[in-house]
Amino acid sequence: MDAATSELVPDSVKSFVVHMYRHIREKNVYEIHQMYESSFQTLSERLFKETAWPVVDAVAPYVDNDHVFRLLYKEMWYRHLYAKLAPTLKQRIDSFDNYCSLFQVVLHGVVNMQLPNQWLWDMVDEFVYQFQSFCQYRAKMKNKTEQEIGLLKQNDQAWNVFGVLNFLQALVEKSTIHEILQRDKEGLEQFTANDGYDYNGGSNVLKVLGYFSMIGLLRVHCLLGDYHTGLNCLLPIDISQQGVFTSVIGSHITTIYHYGFANLMLRRYVEGIREFNKILLYIYKTKQFHQKSPQYEQILKKNEQMYALLAICLSLCPQVKLVEEAVNAQLREKYGEKMSRMQRYDDEAFALYDELFSYACPKFITPSSPSFEEPLVNYNQDAYRLQLKLFLYEVKQQQLLSGVRTFLKVYSTISLAKLASYMEVDEPTLRTILMTYKHKTHSVAANGKIMSNADVDFYIDDDMIHVIDSKPSKRYGDYFLRQIAKFEGVITELDRVKLE
Repeated sequence: MDAATSELVPDSVKSFVVHMYRHIREKNVYEIHQMYESSFQTLSERLFKETAWPVVDAVAPYVDNDHVFRLLYKEMWYRHLYAKLAPTLKQRIDSFDNYCSLFQVVLHGVVNMQLPNQWLWDMVDEFVYQFQSFCQYRAKMKNKTEQEIGLLKQNDQAWNVFGVLNFLQALVEKSTIHEILQRDKEGLEQFTANDGYDYNGGSNVLKVLGYFSMIGLLRVHCLLGDYHTGLNCLLPIDISQQGVFTSVIGSHITTIYHYGFANLMLRRYVEGIREFNKILLYIYKTKQFHQKSPQYEQILKKNEQMYALLAICLSLCPQVKLVEEAVNAQLREKYGEKMSRMQRYDDEAFALYDELFSYACPKFITPSSPSFEEPLVNYNQDAYRLQLKLFLYEVKQQQLLSGVRTFLKVYSTISLAKLASYMEVDEPTLRTILMTYKHKTHSVAANGKIMSNADVDFYIDDDMIHVIDSKPSKRYGDYFLRQIAKFEGVITELDRVKLE
């Protein structure tokens, strides 16, 4: 190695790669995790805030030019580049090639490593993020140079949607993660109890990548607007229980965010409310522990987006009884006024639904290749506009139901004729409205069963409407705990005043 190449690599980086390489060979997961989470971030902040890390060829001599380590180093290298700088088209394509090589080694090679769950999750998460970023970049055709257009034509398979889906699906299938989770459920495997790690000297890489790839598939299908398929990909993971997905905060939040959003778009509001409530309560209780995490800003952003989605769900399906007091208090503070305006279903209400959806939805993508014919146009917003249009169409349909719900809440029984006169419609039209109410407040669950989202339900017998109102069970615990905390605060303040 010549002196010039040696000078490109600071001593701290040499030390980092040498130690990281050694720990990977020794399967020392704890040390790898420390270096990955702490040392890499510290060096990035100190030395590479506005520049890329040294290229892989510069550090390769310090790690025996090891092929797998080169791929892992480049994976981190490109991730840092995306986070701190603006990648060029060539770098976007090279990053895809590196992921292809890395996943090929995992799928077809003998990988004898144990890597931290955080790193394995970041690989899948970043793979999907870079795919999304590439689709957005490629869809902005207006100001592309001839060189960029030539490179896009030449590399039409880079970040191809089928290639991305195939890699994620191959990792799921090759890892046999479906069978592993089934055996785990039957008590024949310790996958969940061990957080996916192999304590018998084996490797966790393929199994855990397969596991996280199911979440990656959910996310990709949400970006494409295929919510049914996305939720089906997640079926083997029981999200109502602790699992490997909850061992990494980013994985936990991404899973529930996309799961909840998909349920919202499929009108399974109750399921969306339940899961948003659980994750928002979890973040509320634990976010102070993640303040030093590199993911902290992302946690806060997703937290705010999920409050917006919860506000939408509760405006369309007023099941406040499903929401914990602490979450409800935060929700009222953030969106209380907007939610009351959203109940009116006028132009202002639709504008608020539009605003919250636009803020909280995923960055939808159009995965197809652009037309290279003149004139070149931007189409990066097309997928988002389509999903927004579908969502607002659903909201408009719900407008008709708000009047029905108001009357049903007042009566336990009411004749069709009387309700028709109140609503100023004839009886056949009212029957149509009531059928629409039934349709819109019920949805098909993932297991094929019909589930109700209605806070007020009814049945018709001999032209009489019989109302079934689900009374919320009162929860006093949270209320008393909040009042006790306030009381203790008042006493502390009084003691402080006395001392002064």
